Amino acid sequence: MANGIKESPVGLNKNGMQTVLPTPVVSEGHTNHKSVLNSLMSGAFAGAVAKTAVAPLDRTKIIFQVSSNRFSAKEAYRLIYRTYLNEGFLSLWRGNSATMVRVIPYAAIQFCTHEQYKKLFGSIYGFQGSALTPIPRLLAGSLAGTTATVLTYPLDLVRARMAVTPKEMYSNIIHVFISMSKTEGLKALYRGFTPTVIGVIPYAGISFFTYETLKKLHAEQSGREQPYPFERLMFGACAGLFGQSASYPLDVVRRRMQTAGVTGHTYGTILGTMQEVVAEEGFIRGLYKGLSMNWVKGPVAVGISFTTFDLTQILLKKLQSVSEIQR
Repeated sequence: MANGIKESPVGLNKNGMQTVLPTPVVSEGHTNHKSVLNSLMSGAFAGAVAKTAVAPLDRTKIIFQVSSNRFSAKEAYRLIYRTYLNEGFLSLWRGNSATMVRVIPYAAIQFCTHEQYKKLFGSIYGFQGSALTPIPRLLAGSLAGTTATVLTYPLDLVRARMAVTPKEMYSNIIHVFISMSKTEGLKALYRGFTPTVIGVIPYAGISFFTYETLKKLHAEQSGREQPYPFERLMFGACAGLFGQSASYPLDVVRRRMQTAGVTGHTYGTILGTMQEVVAEEGFIRGLYKGLSMNWVKGPVAVGISFTTFDLTQILLKKLQSVSEIQR
């Protein structure tokens, strides 16, 4: 009913006759609102925890991606150590404030929309309450990543700029926005947008697909509906490994295009950027530069992210259940 009250014949009046007593019901809209809110909160927290954990490695990877210096584990270690000596320990997290400004809404939107896309495809294909088949599972992940990217892209560009520039150049996030708008125009805030969207389709699709598939297979083989936390970390690590490996060259291209204004290059198109990178550095060394570091950073970050999201979701649902019982 519109007033949220449902009639139920469960009471007895003083003459011993049954009478109708009102009992509260939770509307479907109210339940869905709580579900969306839970997904947003869990996703935001998951993204913040994961990205902060790997921020020094992420910054180091970006610096190599946008330069012509040859990448190796030894050189990456030297860069981290030199940065620590010259700029201090906290400088390893330079740009992380911009990362948080971007990743909190990005992760919140991505995880939340993924849950909603799963429900949408479930209703279309008749899988309500059960795992989606492979194709809808892949589409749900790809659409979630695309939606989050479209809504938060300028924040990703700002974060890349702060990661590759000295702290004297940009004092804060607002300074980056103002400086870029004045010197390069507002269009610069979406430089590298196309390769980012193209790259996020396989990345998000494969990541979510792999994680959801591994959870489904685990439930079927073990008989346990919920994996242990360390199992979730392993599933997330596999998801990150596959997803990032599939889309890595486009990640290099978008970083080059994002930072063109401060590196002296004039990258204009995806193919043009790829050709220039390959001509200067070679196919593998150029387009896959830093991938070995991503094989360390990526699985850790994605594993932490998926695990944190799931566990936070479970915790919030338990807290809501306790709260409703106490009422």
